Amino acid sequence: MVIVVMGVSGSGKTTVGQALAAAVGAEFRDADDYHPRENVEKMARGIPLTDEDRAPWLDVLRELIDEWRTGPGILVLACSALTRWTRQRLGLDREGIRIVHLDGDRALLADRMRERRPHHFMPPELLDSQLALLERPHRALVLDPAQPVGRLVAEIRRTLSL
Repeated sequence: MVIVVMGVSGSGKTTVGQALAAAVGAEFRDADDYHPRENVEKMARGIPLTDEDRAPWLDVLRELIDEWRTGPGILVLACSALTRWTRQRLGLDREGIRIVHLDGDRALLADRMRERRPHHFMPPELLDSQLALLERPHRALVLDPAQPVGRLVAEIRRTLSL
């Protein structure tokens, strides 16, 4: 099984994903770790990625998802997956994959991005472009990232029967 924790930058994908993986004995991966250097540098300069930039990155992530979705273990993948096209390219509509969407208030997201800025490549200036790009998925567990991490993990576990 693969659980994709998605949302815009600052929504808590990594924090919630790591906590969920620890709680259920799953493997955790962060999609940001799979970006080519060129993508990271582009975002760090405040330039949004295009679908052309994303395509090779998404293909690598799809291979990772394919390795896990029918196997005995659980992979928790933190990945923005903001658009329908992105989710289709990743194959997130297939069996063995569940989506958790952390969908929060812009002010909260901006605050989080400013707080982590020295340690993260994504500048707060790209938040609005991410929010504009976001196409909310139809088939997802939608949670408010303002909730405590423990409460979010408990809700994911309850809803997904983990």
